[in-house]
Amino acid sequence: MCLQACFSDEQFASKDVEGKGINPGLIVLLVVGGLLITFLVGNYVLYMYAQKTLPPRKKKPVSKKKLKREKLKQGVAVPGE
Repeated sequence: MCLQACFSDEQFASKDVEGKGINPGLIVLLVVGGLLITFLVGNYVLYMYAQKTLPPRKKKPVSKKKLKREKLKQGVAVPGE
């Protein structure tokens, strides 16, 4: 008896009709997640584009002092000395 009185169809129908709306936390989560994914995908696309189109970076010239030091470490005589 109590089961029928406590859980009548009228109570469930009235709860379904009430619109709760969309959870604001879910909206914020979707917006922030969408922006983050867009940012990461955009960075990856730009990186791949730059790899294909930009020329390789120039290496810094090695100074004469460092060149002499490296040759002395290897045991090669530096010309002119």
